[in-house]
Amino acid sequence: MADQDRTPQYEEGSLSLIGAVALGTGVMIGAGIFALTGQMAEMTGPLFPLAFLAAAVIVSFSAYSYVKMSNTYPSAGGIGMYLQKAYGTTLPTAFHALLMYFSMVIAQSFLARTFGSYTLELFDLGDRLLFVPLLGVGLLLAAFLINLSANKLIETVASVLGFIKIGGIIVFGVVGVFIADTIEMGTGRDAPSPTISGFLGATALGILAFKGFTTITNSGSELKNPKRNLGKAIMISIGLCVVIYALVGFAVASNLSLSEIIATQDYSLAAAARPALGEAAVGFTVILAMLATAGGIIASVFAVSRMLAMLTEMNLVPHRHFHMPGSLQKHTLVYTIVFGLVLTAFFDLSRIAALGIIFYLIMDIAIHWGVLRHLRESVGANAIIPSIAILLDAFVLGGFVWVKATSDPLVLIVATIVMAVLLVGEWLFLTRRNNSDDSGTSHSL
Repeated sequence: MADQDRTPQYEEGSLSLIGAVALGTGVMIGAGIFALTGQMAEMTGPLFPLAFLAAAVIVSFSAYSYVKMSNTYPSAGGIGMYLQKAYGTTLPTAFHALLMYFSMVIAQSFLARTFGSYTLELFDLGDRLLFVPLLGVGLLLAAFLINLSANKLIETVASVLGFIKIGGIIVFGVVGVFIADTIEMGTGRDAPSPTISGFLGATALGILAFKGFTTITNSGSELKNPKRNLGKAIMISIGLCVVIYALVGFAVASNLSLSEIIATQDYSLAAAARPALGEAAVGFTVILAMLATAGGIIASVFAVSRMLAMLTEMNLVPHRHFHMPGSLQKHTLVYTIVFGLVLTAFFDLSRIAALGIIFYLIMDIAIHWGVLRHLRESVGANAIIPSIAILLDAFVLGGFVWVKATSDPLVLIVATIVMAVLLVGEWLFLTRRNNSDDSGTSHSL
């Protein structure tokens, strides 16, 4: 196979501003609305709508660093390239970039299982434990086939699905609030009482509903006029999701008690549609969820496979072709889908979400620290905003870890093991690389 076939193939100017917004909102809306609502309600009780708002505030501070870096260093490597600019081709760069990579793969699995959960509300296929992961696996394979095609088709599919689901969700929210007797939520006898740690934990999960904006940063070299459009696409995506989440949150809270939201947490929107508008509304909501999660996976796979290709090109992660034909991007696409299939098959929604938010928040802190310590002058950043972002991230991560330590410590054990394996594996790889080629540059933490 010719060497040139092994290099990443980026199509400069192949993504429009609208396409980038569709990619970002595609991931955010799919994860945030359709499956996180019940998990957040379980943690913080009737305050879960406020947890969504708190998450939006934190993400707004976080977005500042990404906008500043994307304006200065637009790249298809996105966060991987930003970490490299801050820390050099070093272990901190490789470790935190892989945390982001796996948090994005986890997001794909989260979307896939959400797709399965909602689909079973429309088609009674039997055992949920079997068919939820099975349907999720099927969706990942379909996303793989679409991502083998040209960027234009990926953008078109993601954009069409994005517009459909945004319009449909707005209709759901408006109608749900309009027909409800009250916008106050009933708590129910078994509803949990709100606590500070529970609110922080729910806010951390809410951040997972907004983190899809980072998908846009991975399309930097493929976006038209990236220095102008990257930051704009990020802020538009976050703003759209804040409005949509607030509207749908009111609709769900108006039609279900808190206990009912928790009991149906994997498919709470469909459950909220049933008492309000009957089975026809359930069908509408399920189809909407199917389109939303499908679009989110297509968008996420598109971005994360390119991030891994960039890390490989930067010689920060090991790579094996395994005799596969095609470009490096095609190989990283295969690896991304395989990891997603494993997570979808063997982890439930709550644990997938927990792993994703732990990895993401640790990586996010590293991004802000890199801007604060190494890149503040070069990107023109105000030191106060990244500092606040670090404090907020650490605060909600601590609350989330405390909640999981008392309710599901296995998640923390798995997260610790995975991070230890990544850290040791990358240390060994980079040590061997540096022994053979000592030309890399580095910064200290």
